[in-house]
Amino acid sequence: MVEGLGQAIGGALGREALQERMQADPPLVAGYLDLDEQLQPNGFDLSVAQVSRLEGRGALGRTNAERRLPETRALPFDADGWLDLERGAYQVLFNEVVALPNDLMALGRPRSSLCRCGATLGTAVWDAGYRGRSTALLIVEAADGLRIARDARLMQLVFLTLDLPTARGYDGIYQGENIG
Repeated sequence: MVEGLGQAIGGALGREALQERMQADPPLVAGYLDLDEQLQPNGFDLSVAQVSRLEGRGALGRTNAERRLPETRALPFDADGWLDLERGAYQVLFNEVVALPNDLMALGRPRSSLCRCGATLGTAVWDAGYRGRSTALLIVEAADGLRIARDARLMQLVFLTLDLPTARGYDGIYQGENIG
């Protein structure tokens, strides 16, 4: 506890605190498949809605005006809901919509089963105030590739409290992404 403030600083939210925040308006996470299965002791598992191949070259300049994202092409799941991926880099779109209040941020980590299959995720910081259906970079390193099912849980999102709510939450170009 911080002397005089009556609150903990910068701690990770556990299962019970996450469950409570799921009842907020808007809920911390919406669009999930199975709350009991996805809610973990120290975070929330996000699941695969779509996997896309990156096509072309991206560019990151000094300013956002110089940013150019590569095109993406969604890959079709087979009739049984499976997708066979070769070695390479892919973009994953998650099923869940995350709505962070101004007192929480989140970090995404690959589930250990993904790593044990020879693949991992590249993720970014989910800033306080962000709302959207985010993406991550799926990197398949295994020589024989990876077989993945639609709705497979790939990433655990870990939520961290800020010492104080930020007055200005996230307001970048990804605000509200992939919703609707």
